Amino acid sequence: MPSPSSREVIVEADGGSRGNPGPAGYGAVVLDPVTGETLAEAAEYIGVATNNVAEYKGLVAGLTAARELFPDATVHVRMDSKLVVEQMSGRWKIKHPDMKPLAAEAGRVFPAGRVRYEWIPRELNKHADRLANEAMDAGKRGRQWEPSGSTAALDTAAARSAASLPPSGPPGDAAAGAARARAALVGTSGTSAASGTSGASSVGASATAVQPEDGLFAPDEAVAAQARASLASAARTEATTQAEKAPQGWTGPDMGAPATFVLLRHGETALTPEKRFSGSGGTDPELSAAGLRQAEAVAEALAARGTIQEIVSSPLTRCRQTAAAVAARLGLDVHIERGLRETDFGAWEGMTFGEVRERYGDDLDAWLASPKAAPTGGGESFAAVARRVAATRDRLTAAHAGRTVLLVTHVTPIKTLVRLALGAPPESLFRMELSAASISAVAYYADGNASVRLLNDTSHLR
Repeated sequence: MPSPSSREVIVEADGGSRGNPGPAGYGAVVLDPVTGETLAEAAEYIGVATNNVAEYKGLVAGLTAARELFPDATVHVRMDSKLVVEQMSGRWKIKHPDMKPLAAEAGRVFPAGRVRYEWIPRELNKHADRLANEAMDAGKRGRQWEPSGSTAALDTAAARSAASLPPSGPPGDAAAGAARARAALVGTSGTSAASGTSGASSVGASATAVQPEDGLFAPDEAVAAQARASLASAARTEATTQAEKAPQGWTGPDMGAPATFVLLRHGETALTPEKRFSGSGGTDPELSAAGLRQAEAVAEALAARGTIQEIVSSPLTRCRQTAAAVAARLGLDVHIERGLRETDFGAWEGMTFGEVRERYGDDLDAWLASPKAAPTGGGESFAAVARRVAATRDRLTAAHAGRTVLLVTHVTPIKTLVRLALGAPPESLFRMELSAASISAVAYYADGNASVRLLNDTSHLR
């Protein structure tokens, strides 16, 4: 073991707030960089606070725990809060009055030259995230977190071990590894976390803990998630049995026809060419003349393909108009699904990105940095939208197994469905192009895996 003077440690920290502001807590873990061994854990319920306050307090706790172990250590801090990482690295200014004293406190724990900061995806920060949720759960019961009751280290190790197993499918089949990780977490018992902005779910203290995909199930959906996981496990067991009997190769059991969702973004409105925020909390604009032409063009293209069996639409006018054009060509009814509505952008509705930057710069920075941050004025965070969209996906998949369904919806729901199917991190939402009246497609199989078939096809508009 290196001497204390040359010791390097990793600190991972996170914080969450169920309400933002709301009941909040933080978690932090000190790790050995070579072995990954947990050297110390810290978590605390801090009462009503914002996500960012909780994240900063988690950072301070993690650094303090590292100093108590090795006062002369160098520290590698890893967090999924881009706001905290960029501010502590000196690249972003700290403007919010609540953040300045916390940042200063964190900066005093170790000399600046002995601490470096790295942003990591939320999926790699599960240990600290789980600790934060355990702290919030304890606070809900009127208690404080106790190390003896924590299962964060065990649960995280199980997930990492399962995810590291080689995939069973063809090259590039990342879904198999993700399915194993979820199955391992389903089989882990211990303290369950109530659904909050840091992303855990609960089925009650006496039930088996469930950590569904990306923490995207609300509490009342966790039992259904457990059932789906059990069915998926049974399907994988059968697949293994059949594969052992079959010749070596990619041959596997026939899982049946998937539920295929053809994802259609609505046509243009007057706000689209100006790139203004247009969500579910604004004026609910109609299609423009260009948008109506786009709707007719996509209707013609889908009629020529002849594969659509059902049409489901967001309740917003621009989607209902687009869906109606397709329905008229295909002779189908349109079913409305509220879960497909666009994000509520709060006070940003109708504004351009530049206008939001000018008026609400700090809020915009936080929103760009963390999926837990909501737009100004009570809008929806990307994390909240992901939970809603995932629940909608599960309902529609169960209802339309083996069928091809057209979902007429918006930018964020479509990108979220693609992101979840790929197992990509939240920041991937900013790395996809999705044009008005474009077509994408995702297929969902009986074993829980998904396959992205198409993204942003606009050939019908040329």
